[in-house]
Order: sequence, then C-alpha cells, then structure tokens
Amino acid sequence: MRNIASLYYHRAQLEIRLLLRDRNAVVFSMLLPVFLLVIFGSVFNSTKLGNTNVTFAQYFVAGLLASGLLYSSFQQLAIAIPEERTNGTLKRLVGSPMPPSVYFVGKLAASTFIYVFQAIALLAIGHYSYDIHLPSTAALWLDFLWVSVLGLITSSLLGIAFSNFAKDGKSASALAAPIVLFFQFTSGVFFVYANLPAWMRDISAAFPLKWMAQAMRGVFLPKSFATQEVAHSFELPKAAIILVAWSICAAMLCRFTFHWLPKNES
Repeated sequence: MRNIASLYYHRAQLEIRLLLRDRNAVVFSMLLPVFLLVIFGSVFNSTKLGNTNVTFAQYFVAGLLASGLLYSSFQQLAIAIPEERTNGTLKRLVGSPMPPSVYFVGKLAASTFIYVFQAIALLAIGHYSYDIHLPSTAALWLDFLWVSVLGLITSSLLGIAFSNFAKDGKSASALAAPIVLFFQFTSGVFFVYANLPAWMRDISAAFPLKWMAQAMRGVFLPKSFATQEVAHSFELPKAAIILVAWSICAAMLCRFTFHWLPKNES
C-alpha cells in the first residue's frame, strides 16, 4: 500500500513538472480563464443583469470556474494523451512494471493543480478588482467543493475517453477546442442562460458544462437570482445526479475504449 501511494505521489509530481514546462498548456489551460475575466470584467463589470443587482462580472466568474473544469481536465487530457500515445510515452509506460492507475492518477493530479490555480486566481482577481462577492457561509463553500470535485472527475474521465478519437495532439486540439468553445457559448458562460434560444438550451442541458455552470451560479449568486433561471431554481441536487451519471458513463467508455498504443500498432 505504501509503495502504490509513493508511486502515485511521485507520478503526480512528475506530471505537474511536465505541465509547467509546456508553455501551450500554461497559457491555454491555466491562464486563459484569467485573461477572459480581466477582459470581460473590465468591459462589463458595472453592467447589471436585468432587474437584479447582480453584475455581469459576478455571473461571469461562476461560468469561468465551470469552464476552468473543462480547460484543466477535459481539454488538457484530450490533447495531452494523444500526444503521448504517438510519441511513444504510453507504449513505454504500458511495458513497464508501473500499474496503469498510476498514470491516470498523475494526470488527475495535474488537472487538479491547474484548476486550483485557476480558482484561486479568478476568485482573488474577481474579489479585489471587480467586487465579486465570495460565498459567505460554510455550506456554500461545501457546495463549491463538491461541484469542483465532481466536475473534475467527470471532465477528466470525458477527456480520457475523448483522447481515443484523435490520432495525435494536433488533431486532438482541433477537435477538443471547438467543442469546449461551443459549450461555453450554449451553457450560460458568456451569456445569461435563460436568454439563449430554446434549441441551444436543449442541447446544452444534455451535457455536463451546463450543470456545472448552473451549480456554480448557485454558489456565487444570491438565492434571489434563482428566479432568473429557466427552472426558477439552481437545481443543485439534479446537477449532482447528472454529473455522477456522466462520470459513470465516461468511466465505462474509458474502461472499454482506451488504448495505450496507436491504432496502427494495436
């Protein structure tokens, strides 16, 4: 047990070091949400949403935290794993005595590192530069914790599953980035979700980002804003159930579709 724990720890350290050496990963996975907050927060900070006292920046930071879960896990893993599959890293790992779980734990640790950095940066900059109100009770912080943990698990598993569809890192980036962007626009990140066309809401409601963003709004927006949601509620229990269901489906996909070698070598 100590040996496997030690392997997990050292693999996590290695994955984080490798991540920090990758400039593209640092910019597009770690810093992009921070840049977006600075840009949109500076332009729309004082803009109020409808007849509420909620500023756009307050609404936007909740969506960016949800987006950060996709950037740090889904997009990061969907691109990094095909790169390592084509450059021979996975082939060397699967031929070594290292248990396969060590590799995935290391990847999850790197995704968690990115997200924690993003969350701290977004909340600090948002609070001190754009007067974003932080959760005021322990219960809200607990909600933030479970949404973050479930979101990381779901997005990471989906990223691992999605990595099977790309031949290499470049094609993975071309596939994953537009998907993330599409769901950002249709899940209430850049625009108020209730104001989106019904067909956009119907599509996004079937996928995790909508529920992560809505749950984050339940943490960072006042309870009175729930009346502005389509269901007139933040639906936190429903969000948790849907994220768990997606996690189970994604885990099954990973179990039966993940391959260590390029398809032409399998």
